[in-house]
Amino acid sequence: QVQVVESGGGLVQAGGSLRLSCAASGSIFSVNAMGWYRLAPGKQRELVATITSGGKTNYADSAKGRFTISRDNAKNTVYLQMNSLKPEDTAVYYCNADCTTRYRRGDYWGQGTQVTVSS
Repeated sequence: QVQVVESGGGLVQAGGSLRLSCAASGSIFSVNAMGWYRLAPGKQRELVATITSGGKTNYADSAKGRFTISRDNAKNTVYLQMNSLKPEDTAVYYCNADCTTRYRRGDYWGQGTQVTVSS
């Protein structure tokens, strides 16, 4: 069984910063790509950023230049440093981990963490 747990959300003023963390744990052989997605009211879930186990990153256009994704492979943890936050960044942020266990390889999701940016 795999658990994915996010932390670090909260309320911040526009222009501020937040750092999200996400740890995958359980009966994991390996963690492949990890990433962050977000879901805002009235919108579809969208990719924010992903990072492979080798450190290759991919960002949504809205995140480029403001957000930085990183990971600690030893801890199966991924981070999202968010700077210059805007009200339109308000959403529930979900962590995704592509994990290989004894029985399967698949995507595992966290419960989400709320990020609210006030104007």
